Order: sequence, then structure tokens, then C-alpha cells
Amino acid sequence: MSSLHHDLDAPACQSGELGDATIMCQGRSAQSDKRPTLCFPLAGDSLGGSHHSLLGLLQQLDQRKYRILVVVEVPGGRLSKFFNAFEQCGDPAAPRKSFTADKRMGLLKFASTLTGLMARRRFLRKHGVRIVHTNDGRSHATWALAAKLAGTRLLWHHRADPNARGLRFLAPLVADQIVTVSRFSLPQGESSRAVREAEVIFSPFDTDIVVDRDAQRARLCHELMLPDDAFIVGFFGNLIDRKRPIMFVEAIAKLQTLIENPVYGLIFGEAEDKAMEDQIERCTLELGLRHQIRLMGYRSPGCDWIAACDVLSVPAVGEPLGRTLIEAMVVGTPVVATRSGGNPEAILDGLGILVEPDDPAGMAQGCAQIARGFEGKAAMIADAKISAASRFTRTRHLRSVEKVYDRLLAL
Repeated sequence: MSSLHHDLDAPACQSGELGDATIMCQGRSAQSDKRPTLCFPLAGDSLGGSHHSLLGLLQQLDQRKYRILVVVEVPGGRLSKFFNAFEQCGDPAAPRKSFTADKRMGLLKFASTLTGLMARRRFLRKHGVRIVHTNDGRSHATWALAAKLAGTRLLWHHRADPNARGLRFLAPLVADQIVTVSRFSLPQGESSRAVREAEVIFSPFDTDIVVDRDAQRARLCHELMLPDDAFIVGFFGNLIDRKRPIMFVEAIAKLQTLIENPVYGLIFGEAEDKAMEDQIERCTLELGLRHQIRLMGYRSPGCDWIAACDVLSVPAVGEPLGRTLIEAMVVGTPVVATRSGGNPEAILDGLGILVEPDDPAGMAQGCAQIARGFEGKAAMIADAKISAASRFTRTRHLRSVEKVYDRLLAL
């Protein structure tokens, strides 16, 4: 996409200084280590919000109490480096080609995971794993049955919509506990104890972060050579259909007709499927936004770049609970989001602007309202920060998850 600003060389890790991960995979002896082993299998090798949430949990867990074992499909890859601080093993039955994130897991794809079933079962027994904690649809599909066969407790951490096939059909049969990131994501019906006892635990965030928004905005404007009166709208997330990057581009086209300031839509994220990048480019060119839309790639820490934007636009539909909404609340960036999925659970009344799903004009109107300013805008931003600090702390998340661990270990 040579016509668009595209930075894919941004650091993959939060600190940018993790280096190569150390793989330590030697099994364990019950006599040498009395700590219960918690296993966290990771599918694929692309970073997403679930990985940031998991890292926030692992950094808080007391390693004198638990042995943390991270399992990666690509030793030394991006996820391996991201979780560099923790003991790691390679997947004993890593697929030749990882499943694509956000793609429906059909019966054929699920059947393909069965070839590694016994190898993963042996792995769990060899390492004395007490709890397998899966965090996305791909890891549920590849590790859930292995955990069941190994006699290991399974914590199914659901971060997708309630209609996901795995949650509806597999989790009721194999999960010892289902945890979701929002009420929106809770499973429907009463088909099993795990479904009936599913609970909501909001993802963890560092709510003490302080970012100089003026300095970050100046840095961004200098890099992209934007005018001082630019109105900067940010989109953050993987470039997948559920997050509606095309709708974001369409909203930017409409927004530039509503306000006098020059409008720039910055897309922070990456696409696993190049077809989505091509689609964004076509839409951008068709709408005459060649200079207004900039692809920024993946950048970290995300909160710094969210702080640099004048508004965060979240057009996602069916998103369980977007991390960027909370991060924006923490750093003081106003939010315009769709009234869909878990968004209303994060953006409570008076903490941002909610618009109807799949409505670019509505999204543009909401952003224009922020650009023009309104009575109560400063109070809205301040209230959002206070709310985030009370509802989404790492400490609160840690205590909730540890209660689940303790309950499973006692079974």
C-alpha cells in the first residue's frame, strides 16, 4: 500500500527490549516443585488484545504460589518474545499453518486439531499441569479436549461473542469453569454446570498510567507532518471485519464534511489477511482520502498513541470488550463507539458517545460533536477516567482469577 503511510516495523513487545525468549521445557518432578502448574497455550503468532490482558495477569500472579508455563506455536516468534519473562515450551503438536484469527472454526478445522490430541495430553501429564487456561477460540479448539483427557482442570476464558460454536458446543462438555470478559459474552442457556456458573471478569488494565497528551500529539503531528489544527481520529485493533475498519474509513469521509478542521484517520493495527488491507486501500482511494487515511501498523505501548489522538473511534460490532475503550478512558481521550457488544458495559452513560452499529454517518456525527466541543465534555473525560480506575484495575482482576484457580485446584 505505497499510497498510504504504513509502519509495520514498530516494536512488537511492550517494552521493546525483550530480546529472544528463553525456552525452558524439561518437564517437572512433583518432588522438586510443589507449586501447581498453570498452563497458558497460545495459538498463532500475532498479537491481540487477549495477549495484553493475559500478560497483565501473569505479571501479577505470585510465582512463589504458582508455576506459570506458557506454550507457544512458534518458539522465538512474536508471542514468545512478548511473554519472554515466563517459562515457555513449544507446542508439542504445532500445526503447519496456524488458524487465522476471527475466522469461524468449522468442523473440518476442528477435526484437524485431533491429530495433536494425544501429544498434547502427554505434554500436560509430563509437566504435571493442574489447570489449562485457554484464552481464545484457537487455543480452546486445540487444547480443550487434551486437557479433559489428561485429567487437567480447564478454565475456558471466553473473549468472543456468545454465539461462538466452541462456547455453545464444546465448552459445556469439557470446561470446568467458563469466564467471560463481559456480560454480552456470557453463554446462553443452562446446558451444563459450567454454563450456569459462568462468570464475568473484566480484563486487567494499568489504570495508573499518566500520558502527556499534548506532547504525544505534537510527536505524532511532527512524524506525519500534520497541520496544527488537524483533527486526529484513531482506530486501534487488528484489521478484521468485526472491528469494521472499512466503516471507519467511510466515517472519516463523512466527518470531513461536518467540521472545518482538516481530518485525519489513523489506523493502528495489522491485518492477518492481506485482502483486508487491499479492501481498505480501495475504499480509501474511492473516497478520495489518500492523504487523510494513514496506516500506522502495530505500535506499542498503545496508550501513548491513543493519547495522541483527539478522539478514539470504535466502530466494532459484536466486540466482547475492546481494550482500547478502557485505555482511552484512562489517558483522557474521548470515545465514540457503537452501541454493540460489550461497548455499553465499558462506556456507561455519560462516559462517552455511543452510536448505532454500522452507521458511518452516526459515527461521524459523534466525532464531530467531540471536535466542536460541548458543555460537559471535560467532566465526561474526567468521569470516564475515574470509572475506569474503579472497574478495570489489575488488582481486581487478579483477585477474581485467583479465586477461580483456587476453586479449580480444590476440585
